[in-house]
Amino acid sequence: MKLAVNIDHVATLREARGGLEPNPVHAAVLAELAGAAGIVCHLREDRRHVNDRDVRILREVVTTKLDLEMAAVEEIILIALDVVPDLVTLVPEKREELTTEGGLAVYSNLAYLTSVTNRFHERGILVSLFIEPDPVHVDAAVACGADIVEFHTGTYANARSTAGIRIQLERLKSAAMYAAQAELIITAGHGLDLRNIECLGTIPEIEEISVGHALIGRALLVGMEQAVREYVAASA
Repeated sequence: MKLAVNIDHVATLREARGGLEPNPVHAAVLAELAGAAGIVCHLREDRRHVNDRDVRILREVVTTKLDLEMAAVEEIILIALDVVPDLVTLVPEKREELTTEGGLAVYSNLAYLTSVTNRFHERGILVSLFIEPDPVHVDAAVACGADIVEFHTGTYANARSTAGIRIQLERLKSAAMYAAQAELIITAGHGLDLRNIECLGTIPEIEEISVGHALIGRALLVGMEQAVREYVAASA
């Protein structure tokens, strides 16, 4: 599996003091130098992580792949259409949540999300949908015209018993096989760390994982490049 690094929480640390450091763009450059296959950032409506300026600079400096996570709201859509990241990942978003709490309800908003997907395709931007690992949601992504599905791995990551972990892995495996038959690109993310990513390597259909919070936490102790190298090695 390839590793994409989410640099949001570098910006979270910056915003805690309202200053200029640490700079998430610097973190992205170091992550790429250490072997990351892509950079992920989430431009939220409340700008609690990265801001508009960060995204525009990231578009200029990222040499691998820039994945802009976003809610499908007009303000952010217009920014994405202007910046033109390599791909956008559409996610659910609530102001009161600490982090994304689950997959996107695609069928409930199918007509709208299809129109948004078409707008991005017209600009040559790939579209990924952050969904639960379930065939129903995969079918919705296909109906929407998405290129990629990113499976929400939060339930797997939070499982503590051996039986619970096994159940969630089987759920991911089944959904990944189903999505592969639909010719979707398959990625995964949320709650992943050095402890739990190894088992995802048993699912060959998953091409890439996205790791943020745990990797940035590790980077505080050992440095950004070392942390990324550890995660690259663990996901290989």
